[in-house]
Amino acid sequence: MMEKIKNIAIIAHVDHGKTTLVDQLLKQSGSFRQNQQLTERIMDNMELEREKGITIRAKNASFQYEDYKINLIDTPGHADFGSEVERSLGMVDGVLLLVDAVEGPQAQTKFVLKKALSQNLSPLVLINKIDRANAQPIKVLDQIFELFLELEASDKQLDFPVLYVSAKEGIALKEWKKEISIEDKKNGFKPLFEAILTHIPSPTISEDPAFKLLVANLDYSDYLGRIAIGKIFSGKIKVGSPLFSYQKSGKTSRGTLRAILGFKGLERIELSEASAGDIVGIAGLEEVYIGDTVADLEDTIPLPRIEVDPPTVRMRILVNDSPLAGKEGKLLTARHIYGRLLKEVRTNVGLRVEETDVPGTFEISGRGTMQIAILVEQMRREGFELMVSRPEVIYKADSSGILFEPYELLSVDIPQECLGPVMEMLSKRAGNIRMMRNSQQRVFIEALIPTRGLIGFETEFVNLTRGEGYASHLFHEYGPKQGEIEIRSNGVLVSIAKGISTTYALENLQQRGILFIGPGEEIYEGMVVGEHKRPGDLLVNPCKAKHLTNIRSQGEGKAIGLEPPKVFRLEEAIEFISSEELVEVTPTKIRIRKKILDSNDRKKAAIKVGT
Repeated sequence: MMEKIKNIAIIAHVDHGKTTLVDQLLKQSGSFRQNQQLTERIMDNMELEREKGITIRAKNASFQYEDYKINLIDTPGHADFGSEVERSLGMVDGVLLLVDAVEGPQAQTKFVLKKALSQNLSPLVLINKIDRANAQPIKVLDQIFELFLELEASDKQLDFPVLYVSAKEGIALKEWKKEISIEDKKNGFKPLFEAILTHIPSPTISEDPAFKLLVANLDYSDYLGRIAIGKIFSGKIKVGSPLFSYQKSGKTSRGTLRAILGFKGLERIELSEASAGDIVGIAGLEEVYIGDTVADLEDTIPLPRIEVDPPTVRMRILVNDSPLAGKEGKLLTARHIYGRLLKEVRTNVGLRVEETDVPGTFEISGRGTMQIAILVEQMRREGFELMVSRPEVIYKADSSGILFEPYELLSVDIPQECLGPVMEMLSKRAGNIRMMRNSQQRVFIEALIPTRGLIGFETEFVNLTRGEGYASHLFHEYGPKQGEIEIRSNGVLVSIAKGISTTYALENLQQRGILFIGPGEEIYEGMVVGEHKRPGDLLVNPCKAKHLTNIRSQGEGKAIGLEPPKVFRLEEAIEFISSEELVEVTPTKIRIRKKILDSNDRKKAAIKVGT
């Protein structure tokens, strides 16, 4: 039975097409009925994943091909969700390395591939998007081979099989050719299915007859309670068997196996028993955590724990105390917020939460701003109101008190005409250029940059390259702390009034900078209503109304032309604010405000700290 299982992870950079590939594998293997209506991006079942076009949580799926059961794990490709990738690799025996035929291997590809190769996993390389007009699959294959050499792959791993794929069209080719024949279209993914059976090994089974499962993911069901998902490394288990969870603290918790959940397509199915080599979910333990070993014997040696890189960025989440608090959300209290954060860290090993000395304020740390912003966005949609501080990096100090900060390896691919502005931005953000390469009107740059310098980087990068640049980054190491990095040179427009914004006031204010609000919006004192076009903050009254008189002025009767306000996405707002500001997040609004709302109190506080 065991030789009929294949466990595979798909690793790729953001937007290289892995979720589309999984969708096609499930369709062409017959995991869906002929008349079943399919949603684009089947595996991305979180609303946020569909919107952003990225995978956030590692997913499990399974399909049958011939007499093999193939377990698939579709992993995230964004650097901030790297902890999900690392856990997934512990469950599989091979990886599908998916690389874009235009962009080639990116920094995140390198990060995950290095982990996979070090675990001696067998790679199957898929060069995707071969149907794109500017595809260069042969050149990309050379880049992949160079990457394998750089990562010190074994001779066996260097002899990797390659398929040329269009996941969108559902076609896989053994040899690269520009013209795709009718026969190729008819074969579809058959060459890929055959390559999986031939080149991905079956699970290695321990001779230990005792049941052992390493928990790689957690889920929750109102009916079954906590569900631990992982690969069975040895033995077999039946419903009703005793269970023991070996935790990091050395504590052992016990329970009884209530249900075994297997995967068929994307659906979970209940099984009566499961054996070594399979990936399943088990229910029956209330206290079980990611990295725990679950066994059916009380005295057993646990499997090696899953370790992930530590967080490098932290933010504060606060109870909303603005004058508009409670008007738009229903979950407002510190108890609600802390409970939701604790629930998240139980299933997300990449995040950590701590209470602070300040009541109603919690510190959350993770691998990047986006990872934390995704959680805040989820909470917002669940009805929470809260406030978020500016991200800051986590420093370390040596024995003599010298501070060290995290550095990231940044890779950018930009049009040649954008080189000057991008180089200027990297210099401003303390980036150190390590390599630069020109190719076909584009420039590839690799730089070492403090994590601080990446806060707000993506928004500025997209603007500078007009959306034509690609950027990726991964944690490199801790190094000596650099000097100050000034990200925002301009001040903000801060309201000194409370009320409803007026067209008359905003028409005058838009000459002072970029507005974040439109007419008819509720405003409070200390709320940031725009970006000043000069350094330093400017106090303004966006609620000022036109005084009615019987004297007609010269310009009266002219149409008022207001520019549309700048609307922030949550990540953009978080990266825009200074350390003196907060983002107010509600189910319907994202506002920026000063930490201290009263302008006189802000002046006193500034004098107190000597600024």
